[in-house]
Amino acid sequence: MDFRFTDEQEMLRKTARKFTDDEIMPNIAKWDSEGGFDPAIWKRLAELGFMGVCIPEKYGGSGMDYNSLAILCEELERGDTAFRTAVSVHTGLNSMSLLQWGNEEQKQKYLVPQAKGEKIGAFGLTEPGAGSDVAAMSTTAVRDGGHYVLNGQKTWISLCDQADHFLVFAYTDKSKKHHGITAFIVERTMPGFSSKAIKNKYGIRAGNTGELFFENVRVPAENRLGEEGEGFKIAMASLDNGRFTVAAGAVGLIQACLEASVKYCHERETFGKPIGKHQLVQQMIANMEAGYQMSRLLVYRAGELKNIGVRNTRETSLAKWQACDFANKAADDAFQIHGAYGYSDDYPVARYLRNSKAPVIYEGTREIHTIMQADYVLGYRQDKPLNNMLPAWDSAE
Repeated sequence: MDFRFTDEQEMLRKTARKFTDDEIMPNIAKWDSEGGFDPAIWKRLAELGFMGVCIPEKYGGSGMDYNSLAILCEELERGDTAFRTAVSVHTGLNSMSLLQWGNEEQKQKYLVPQAKGEKIGAFGLTEPGAGSDVAAMSTTAVRDGGHYVLNGQKTWISLCDQADHFLVFAYTDKSKKHHGITAFIVERTMPGFSSKAIKNKYGIRAGNTGELFFENVRVPAENRLGEEGEGFKIAMASLDNGRFTVAAGAVGLIQACLEASVKYCHERETFGKPIGKHQLVQQMIANMEAGYQMSRLLVYRAGELKNIGVRNTRETSLAKWQACDFANKAADDAFQIHGAYGYSDDYPVARYLRNSKAPVIYEGTREIHTIMQADYVLGYRQDKPLNNMLPAWDSAE
């Protein structure tokens, strides 16, 4: 085991931290209040190579390892969850899925421009009546010659109004339940496609989230990802990648809570001494630090399994569950440490608390991950290698 970062990873962290400090931190209170960030941020993410950090260079990416993606997500969420979410969805859920399941033509057409940041990718799985129960989805895709005709609706889709390409899941044969779901690459410009943002969200207000609508959208057969009936398998593999980025982001949020709390502890005095001298405040700080260190190790363990090409559903589930719970508790404690000032926009902790709740729910609720981990331990659940594994990181590239 080698816990040291490479020089390349250290440089990535410094670059991502500087970007966050210089371009996100000074503006995030305003963006959070207004419900959206400056679109120019997308160009900066592309210029810095962040849009395809772990995608091989031959497909337009930076060619770094999967833990480099984790480092990037940590630093972006330290600024705000909206920016980590953008990378999670674009890279983790969409681009990495194309890398894993796409044929060469699809990679050249869709993955390359996404990795370069010329196009934005998103992911459409959740529906109004289908969240944790994926098989309850109602979106359909009917074969019509050289096309599939899609009809249905998706909801709580990040980047709904900003993405160019969407990885969408629909039933091609509902009688087969999970085995009748198929994945498709849908372009925003296809007739019959539309999107609508959800306003007044509790958290992640600077991020774009909403609904997708498909009204007789004709999708070319060559835009089918994988084979008919492989959609559920592709969706679950995609969630392995997405959950990894969510867990890494949670580490960054804990770090943000620590930084804000330590700063306030040194500024605020009660009963004649800095509040950091009070033992119950110290307990909250200590719990944040413990959560931060444990979560980080779980994330990097999952990342290393990705690096060597080993399936990591179990490890990633544990990292996502624990890191997001730790982040939610850290945000609550940071708010408590700030007392009444936690309610003020002059401090970031209210935003941290609001942002910390969604990751506990999406990409598998804490209850789903609790059951998964129990099933693994009890021997009720075992993962087999997929017929299309996420490519191991090529360190020679």
